[in-house]
Amino acid sequence: MLLFEQNDTTWSLYQRYISLVISKEFAQQQTGAVKVVTQQDSEQANRRRELLAVEERTNQEKLIKEHGEQHFQKQVMHQFFARVSIEINNEFDNKEHFFQHFLSIEDAAPAILEILSLRAASLNRITPLVKSLVWLSDEVVNLVNKPQYRKRADVKVSDPSLAINYIGLENLKLVMPTYILKHWLPHSTAPFSLMKRKLWNDSLSVALAAKALAQAQDSDWYTAFTAGMLSNIGLLAVARCFVNKHNEVYNREVRDAYDKRDKRLHDALLLVESSPDLLLEQLCTRSNQIGTDLVEQMNFDRLRITEPLFDLAFVNDPKKMTDIAQLVAKARAYVAFRSLAKEELINNDEAKLLLSAAKITAADVALLKKSDIDHIKLNFS
Repeated sequence: MLLFEQNDTTWSLYQRYISLVISKEFAQQQTGAVKVVTQQDSEQANRRRELLAVEERTNQEKLIKEHGEQHFQKQVMHQFFARVSIEINNEFDNKEHFFQHFLSIEDAAPAILEILSLRAASLNRITPLVKSLVWLSDEVVNLVNKPQYRKRADVKVSDPSLAINYIGLENLKLVMPTYILKHWLPHSTAPFSLMKRKLWNDSLSVALAAKALAQAQDSDWYTAFTAGMLSNIGLLAVARCFVNKHNEVYNREVRDAYDKRDKRLHDALLLVESSPDLLLEQLCTRSNQIGTDLVEQMNFDRLRITEPLFDLAFVNDPKKMTDIAQLVAKARAYVAFRSLAKEELINNDEAKLLLSAAKITAADVALLKKSDIDHIKLNFS
């Protein structure tokens, strides 16, 4: 968000927040936190100290040899990440291919979101679109078969049409943006195993926070909720592309080294790990543009979220943003603050700067603190 880039401190905090999405350990490294493990006196510890002298002599003998291998390893890693960056950039430059290949956004998905924004929205218009997406049909069927939502414990719903009818229009306004964004999450973010969950949890929290703020001022909560949910689509897309291209290039390089019988290169490639620094750079520099490109290609007409999402990406003053963009900016700043505070990665002065950048008032903070912005609550009659 350009909003956070105008000040060195807020930009550093935003990058720290994105680092935390990647992994807690990486975020701690960004702030200079070091985990210290104390060693208790023990027979094993004494034995370890006796070995130190021997290890030191051995290490000295290996140093010259290892220096050459370390230099080679660094060269391999540098060249590998350079190729990954080139291929990722090529993907981003081909917008239409990226839109279809990395998120596989079917036309029915934005059409559903659009219809739900209309006064003339009806289940008859939405049902065929949901049924055209097998994954979405499965989601709604699974939802109504959850114990808390089943009308009768002995009856299981299998027809998507019946499930949609049971859910109802008002609940669908929460369910559809949620399941659609969930479908666009990366299939895997390994080796950053918790990143997928954090991307999802934060997207949901931003959407629910925007909804709560909108309802407090009698604004259109559905538009705020959907804009909040899709405000993270750039992060999802960049993360998905990075993981896929990293693994694709890595597998190709290892296979080529093996086929050429280049053992030294092959062994060096096996030591290459995914770079959180490169991922952070891509997320911070690419997600705004990619997110707006994706939303623009969804061709929303009646659902007024395209302009707000452009405001979030490219406007640095909340006062110059649309009302919906202002709500989502507050929601995103609050969720970033809450995430950092939970892990003790932000101090009071930094928190004030981060929240004030989005013009969050004390009343806003009080409202969001007492609101459940972690769980969707559906009302089944």
